[in-house]
Amino acid sequence: MTRYRNLSLFLVLAAVWGSAFMAINAGLEYFPPVLFAAIRYDVAGVIMLAYAAYVVDDPIPRGRGEWTLVAIGAVLLIAAYHALLFVGQEDPAVTSAVAAVIVSLSPVLTTAFARALLPSERLTLIGVLGLLVGLVGAVVLAAPDPANLTGDGAVAKVLVFLAATAFALGAVLTRAVDAEMPIETMEAWSMLFGALIMHVVAVGLGESVSSIAWTTEAVLSLAYLAIAASAVGFLIYFRLLERVGPIEINLVSYVAPVFAALSGWVFLSEGIAATTVIGFLLICVGFALVKRSTIRDELRRRGIGS
Repeated sequence: MTRYRNLSLFLVLAAVWGSAFMAINAGLEYFPPVLFAAIRYDVAGVIMLAYAAYVVDDPIPRGRGEWTLVAIGAVLLIAAYHALLFVGQEDPAVTSAVAAVIVSLSPVLTTAFARALLPSERLTLIGVLGLLVGLVGAVVLAAPDPANLTGDGAVAKVLVFLAATAFALGAVLTRAVDAEMPIETMEAWSMLFGALIMHVVAVGLGESVSSIAWTTEAVLSLAYLAIAASAVGFLIYFRLLERVGPIEINLVSYVAPVFAALSGWVFLSEGIAATTVIGFLLICVGFALVKRSTIRDELRRRGIGS
């Protein structure tokens, strides 16, 4: 039963994070990028802290280990990842498709960090092959213009790559720290301190609240990113990270473009090309290779196969 619950949560996470690319692009029309990310986590952090105070006996981190987890989450998973991603996506050359391809490197980067820091999380050769097949699927699904990948916006693309690197490293380091704390507490304080870091960066970049255009679309994009993609999304992410490890949970970077394509089709009337279907099938094959043991055990449990 737990494996079905994990799969359901994984798909929900892929859906909210995949559709978040649309919300980011919509919001960047009205917000300065780093300030946009900071306000997003102001809102999400306050919501999560209230939730933590409700469900946790002591919602304050205690001891060096717990504060280390909060610091990793704040610096790498929240501040570095989102500030770099939002600034990168502000460049017109970094389309949603290009950003999705670059962020899809996260599972590969996670595997590299895990091999160095978490020997128990290492993949077999077939598992590594699955990661590579899934990466190819994400590239095919996003179908970026090759000229956009190698042409203008080189600095912006490097920023998005650094964002993916920061997120992958953060996911591995949170598993390497010898400390346990409620997920709600870690998420809330990581978001609040991550938002504070981004506010400082925004001031340094000369971004100000006066430059925000508070339109209905701006508020809706902020609300979706803060509540669905951040508060709910990271609650699911940290719970699955605890259950399945950084390599498997970061496979969400492969599946998210599927939901990005579907949400674009539903809400923006964007067509679904043959490359979308092919990319989705490749992602399924890659995912099956990584999770082959779990799938084999489930088939045997149901009396299918030897």
